[in-house]
Amino acid sequence: MTTETPTSAFPLTTGRTKGYDRSAVDAFLDDARTAFEQGTGMASADVRSASFRLVRHGYAIAAVDTALARIEDAFASRERQAVVVRGGVREWVGQTRETAQTVLDRLTRPRGKRFDRVSVLRYGYRIDEVDLVADKLARYLETGESVTVEQVRAVALRMQRGGYRETQVDAVLDAVVEVMLAVA
Repeated sequence: MTTETPTSAFPLTTGRTKGYDRSAVDAFLDDARTAFEQGTGMASADVRSASFRLVRHGYAIAAVDTALARIEDAFASRERQAVVVRGGVREWVGQTRETAQTVLDRLTRPRGKRFDRVSVLRYGYRIDEVDLVADKLARYLETGESVTVEQVRAVALRMQRGGYRETQVDAVLDAVVEVMLAVA
């Protein structure tokens, strides 16, 4: 009698390194597969905002994040197609242009004033780092300077007291990804 070791969907972390909770990732991926096959219940934004508890012997974070990016791309492509079928290319272009303009208006505000700040007793994103990212993304939207979706998804910002409010910065980064996926 042989016993088979179940295979993992992703590489597992070893030692003290933590990874994503395997059961949570597996459940999310099952839900995403079902939603994609049925065409209901989940959107690219849901995939982008997915988060998982970190545990020992979990799935390797980079591998899961890469898979989630591909899944998000698939949902975004389907969403784009649905808008085109429903309202035509003009509606799709109009929605994308409107989102891009809203984001660009935010990103071109004066340095240090692009987002609300948290109190000096709390931590928010480092203002100088966010402003550097904002400048690059504004150039992308204005002139088409080279930036990839993966680069935006991989933005990692350090914290500082009195920094920019995380939720606002994250929402703008998500909107940039939406625009990039819409025109891909």
